Amino acid sequence: MDKYSAILQELIKNAGIEGAALVSSDGLPIASALGAGFEEDRIAAMSAAILSLGERVAEELEKGTLEQITIKGDTGYVILTGIGQEAVLTVLADNNVKLGLLLMEIRRSQENLRKVMEL
Repeated sequence: MDKYSAILQELIKNAGIEGAALVSSDGLPIASALGAGFEEDRIAAMSAAILSLGERVAEELEKGTLEQITIKGDTGYVILTGIGQEAVLTVLADNNVKLGLLLMEIRRSQENLRKVMEL
């Protein structure tokens, strides 16, 4: 298992997290830890599209550099977090997740992924 996958596997051990994917900014999957029913390529493509739109919105509305996008549906969350300029971390979580703990775990994983990408 590569270093990226190990970080994602550690992240999804937390209760309520259904999967995680590290995606390049152009929509290619780098690594993932996804449950059954989730397609890596589909998540990668959608993540890149959402990230691109979010960056444009933040810029055009003068809100600075995009840090995170949170999508809340009636059965859960999709949270996208930038990992430098090269990648995005996409996390899928169910509706019962403790959001504060989830965001804390995402930040921890984000820092670990940044460190690995710098090597």
